Amino acid sequence: MDALREFGSVVDDGSAMDDGRRTSGGGRVLALLVAALLALAAFLGLRGGVPEFTADDRAAPITLASAPLDPGYVQAVVDPALVHINASTRPFGLGAAGSGIVLTAEGQVLTSHHVVKGADTVKVTDVGNGRSYAATVLGYDAAADIALLELAGAADLTTARIGASADLRVRDEVLAIGNAGGAGGTPTAVGGTVTDLNSTIVAVNAADMSRKPLRGMLEVAAAVSSGQSGGALADRGGAVVGVVAAASGDAGRATGRTPSGYAVPIDVAMRVVEQIRSGAPTDTVHIGPTATLGVLVSDAPWGARIDVAVSGLPAQVAGLTEGEVITELDGHAITTASALRAAINVRKPGETVRLGVAAAGSGLPRTVAVVLALGTPS
Repeated sequence: MDALREFGSVVDDGSAMDDGRRTSGGGRVLALLVAALLALAAFLGLRGGVPEFTADDRAAPITLASAPLDPGYVQAVVDPALVHINASTRPFGLGAAGSGIVLTAEGQVLTSHHVVKGADTVKVTDVGNGRSYAATVLGYDAAADIALLELAGAADLTTARIGASADLRVRDEVLAIGNAGGAGGTPTAVGGTVTDLNSTIVAVNAADMSRKPLRGMLEVAAAVSSGQSGGALADRGGAVVGVVAAASGDAGRATGRTPSGYAVPIDVAMRVVEQIRSGAPTDTVHIGPTATLGVLVSDAPWGARIDVAVSGLPAQVAGLTEGEVITELDGHAITTASALRAAINVRKPGETVRLGVAAAGSGLPRTVAVVLALGTPS
């Protein structure tokens, strides 16, 4: 797969408003918030937890005029519309366990991108009927951490009630529900209050330890756990208002701080879903099978430097080597590693692309035709 290196600090300077919303003007400053993505990583058959990091406890007292959330009722509504996901990658046994939300009776399932990132095979067990299905990744947006799956042979599945994250307010009670621990069976639920409507975090993927910023996240004062990624953040009526994605971990308990969970707002997630359903890819939304050059790249002053050309994959077969810099793709300038990923993102396996390559050392620039191969979700 095409791997890009993304690092950096992030700042959340949100402040609470009188109506319970939170905006980005003024207020408290959180210099760096690092959270662990919640897919339960597995390697060589051994499952384990994700790294845990501490974040400020920003939970506010609950002051609700309406009746408190009933966890039993909400879970009874949401559970049948969830799935357990197991993704695996050949040949090393690397994989992840997570959760998903059933959107259509015919088997379209919403989940987190990082649950299926790099997966050769995806198997899904529907909580409502107990049956297992092979799943295809219809598309994904890595930047939003959202993916859409389709279950082969599914019919008459119980579907989730989709709410509106725009209606959420700070201090609203919610329930995070998913496949905690990756064990399957009855989903686990943990309740909490919404403490921020627009958090920015740096998320760590337990499978490959890569980091990426996630912006506009819902923050909840709840100890969500590994395996709940892709699960539902539900309101008091059992409507899904977010897709569980990350956690600050349990380390905060040692200092008396409440762990926090993070979710992609459902309004954002459904916009990605509709883009995938439209069949029109964008620079961030990938649709259909993933194409790959088979390189690991990083930024160079004038393009995307090849750090590794994987043996047997298109770039290496076409004669590209480590240290060379990709400067063009089909006549369009490539100025960064991210630009190369965006250009490949809208291509399909089997397509031929012409790369402008600046040779390492004192070699002359050249143009190389490369046939893209089938890769895994990246």
